[in-house]
Amino acid sequence: MTAAPPDGGAATVRLKVISVGSSQTGKSCLIKRFCENKFVPKYVPTIGVDYGVRPTNIKGRDVRVNFFDLSGADPYVDIRTEFYKDAHGAALVFGLDDRASFEKLEAWMKEARDNGAAAVTYVLIGNKSDAKRAVSTEEAKAWADDRKMPYFEVSASTGQDVTAAFETLFVKALDAAAAQAEGKTK
Repeated sequence: MTAAPPDGGAATVRLKVISVGSSQTGKSCLIKRFCENKFVPKYVPTIGVDYGVRPTNIKGRDVRVNFFDLSGADPYVDIRTEFYKDAHGAALVFGLDDRASFEKLEAWMKEARDNGAAAVTYVLIGNKSDAKRAVSTEEAKAWADDRKMPYFEVSASTGQDVTAAFETLFVKALDAAAAQAEGKTK
């Protein structure tokens, strides 16, 4: 977070948010849906990492969200591990139509912790709520509840609950970053 400017005005807060999860779960599509209100139906894999910025207002504060969309492909592990450090929030994404992506969630959290994101704020996002299911709502919610994180079922295709998921993540990340900054000043 940035400090208040010397003139006493409110500084713009910067939040670093990462997307984490297996390939083809729709991480990039979710970010595009949130930032541009668009859906791209053609699959284009993220190579390494993609970056975007979205200004928004959270709790009356101007916030610039810096998105780091991390590739879920194994060949990019060395690249993506460089981007976990200093993250405030993480969209932990799996495909509701892809059981294997759900089963890999714990490994994704471990990778994040091992590479500098031990205190990151998570929101679990089950994408593709409009597809044939391989993971039930109850199972995914129980997994999230066990780890004390909010859970959202969304569709990047239709836009269902994408904004709610990201706004919840931003509020929680902003609160955590403020608490962390307060602890450093004491």
